[in-house]
Amino acid sequence: MSQFEPLHNLQITTPSEFKGFTLTPSTRSPRLLELRFAAATVQAFLAEAAQWPVQALEYKSFLRFRLARVLDELCEGTLQPLLINSLVDRASGALLISAEGLDQVSQAEDMVKFATAVAHLFGRSNFDAMSGQYYARFVVQNVDNSDSYLRQPHRVLELHTDGTFVEQDTDYVLMMKIDEQNMEGGDSLLLHLDDWADLERFSSDPMAHREMRWSAPPSKNVRADVFHPVFDVDAQGRPIISYIDQFVQPRNFEEGNWLAELSASLENSPAKVAVPVPVGSFLLINNHFWLHGRDRFTAHEGLRRELMRQRGYFTHKKVLRQPRQ
Repeated sequence: MSQFEPLHNLQITTPSEFKGFTLTPSTRSPRLLELRFAAATVQAFLAEAAQWPVQALEYKSFLRFRLARVLDELCEGTLQPLLINSLVDRASGALLISAEGLDQVSQAEDMVKFATAVAHLFGRSNFDAMSGQYYARFVVQNVDNSDSYLRQPHRVLELHTDGTFVEQDTDYVLMMKIDEQNMEGGDSLLLHLDDWADLERFSSDPMAHREMRWSAPPSKNVRADVFHPVFDVDAQGRPIISYIDQFVQPRNFEEGNWLAELSASLENSPAKVAVPVPVGSFLLINNHFWLHGRDRFTAHEGLRRELMRQRGYFTHKKVLRQPRQ
């Protein structure tokens, strides 16, 4: 797991500090910030971004950073520091981001561009082996025969972090809703480590720092197992987590039962927050102290949800981590 130096806590004062967007605390959780881009900002960005098709972003990774600069310049330089500060702030570390006028599935490629610009202001998205690109688009439908819970709509996708079964650092996760048809339920679920009542109990247990094996199903296109503990600590000695119940492979009775108790505690936490995400909006979270999941959907033969995911590592000099050992 990577470690990073936190910045000062983000102070939200007056909207005049920000150009081209607004920022407010969410009514769902005071830790979650809601960032909304004005229609004029979005339109200006898309007009400038039209010269670069998504394929160009896939082939030329430097263009992703050029898109990021376009968006920050439209916001008069106020966006990049806001994103950097809020994502590494342990008291926050999560944003629900919306762009006015970007809310139709016909705008899917524009959504990918916009999310790419945001992500590359503070980091770089990792290669996603499931899709073979720096992002993944996938669909949830009423009937599913996949090999993980990611696409299965009628059950809860339990709380987890991303990147547990790869060697890459995974500092952030971005989850965007591209389309939704005949949907009821299926809210995103979030839990901040510091709001979990059993954090001290589990993170201080000797089992917490025992190296465990993590392996992925065939659909993830990752063949090699990786080994790491469930818990680590950040540069200030505070617990951080890398965990998903589906892909950890306990070696014995003791590990299996400890993991089962951990899972039950997380899932039953009253601090778990349900967050509806509108089409065209996306959640952006620090992957070290936020866990995420998804509530179940109500069955409908025409159910369809399309999602886009990016996940990666912090690159900005102010949030660089200590060197990996």
